[in-house]
Amino acid sequence: MTIEVTLESDGHVAKIVLSKPPHNFACPALLREIAGALYKVDNDPQLRCSLLVAKGRSFCAGADLAGDETMAGTSGMAAIGQLYSQAERLFRRRKPMVAAIQGAAIGAGLGLAMAADFRVADPTARLSANFTRLGFHPGFALTYTLPRVLGAQRASWMMLSSERVKSDTALNWGLVDRVVEEGTVAEEGLAMAHEIAGNAPLALLAVRRSLMDGVADAAVAAMRREHAEQVALRATADYAEGVASVFERRPAHFIGA
Repeated sequence: MTIEVTLESDGHVAKIVLSKPPHNFACPALLREIAGALYKVDNDPQLRCSLLVAKGRSFCAGADLAGDETMAGTSGMAAIGQLYSQAERLFRRRKPMVAAIQGAAIGAGLGLAMAADFRVADPTARLSANFTRLGFHPGFALTYTLPRVLGAQRASWMMLSSERVKSDTALNWGLVDRVVEEGTVAEEGLAMAHEIAGNAPLALLAVRRSLMDGVADAAVAAMRREHAEQVALRATADYAEGVASVFERRPAHFIGA
C-alpha cells in the first residue's frame, strides 16, 4: 500500500496533495497523514488556508474495504474507529480548507470532502453517500455534515437513495461551491484558497472560530453514533451481500437479515 501526502506552500496557502493509487481509498494511515499536514498548517503563522487535492482520476473513492487488511478483516470496525479518530483531527483544525474534487468522492471520500470549508469540482465529479447500497450506515459525520450543508430533505435523499450526484446537480444543491472546466480543478481550488488567504489572518481565525462553534463536537458525536450503527450492520448478511455485489458489479439481493 503506497501512501504519499505532501505539503507545499504557495504564498500563504498550503497545498496538501494526497496520492494512494489507484483511487485514493481512505484508510487510517491516509487520514493520519492528512491530519498531520493540517496540524502543521495550523501551527505555521505564514499559512492561512489549505487546499486538499488528490492525484489521479478519483478524489477519494471510499474506504479501503478490500486493499487495507485491517479494514477488510474481522477487526475492520476497530480500524474504521481509528479512521474516525483521525477525521476528528480534521474537524478540529483552526484554518479554512478548500477541497478540489475530480472523479469519485464516494462514502468516506464524500465525508472527507464535506470536512472542508469549501468544495470545487469539475464535470467528472460524482459524489455519493452510497452506504445503503452496501447494506451499511453512513459514517465520517455525514449524518451531520450533509444536512448542515444541504438541508434535511436533500441530505436524506442522498443517504437513503445512495444516488451518485453529478457536478451540475451538486452545484445546484450547494454540495459544491463551484464547478470548473475539466482538468482545472486544482488550479481553481488554489485560486479560491488564495482569495481567502489574501485577507487578515487574525480575522480569518476569529471569523472561522465563530462560524464553526460547536461543529467539531457535533461531528464527533455523529461519528460515534454512526460507528455504533455500523458495528451492528457489519455483522449482517445484507452487508456481506452489498459489498460483494459492488465488487462483482452486479445488483444486490438483500434479504433484511
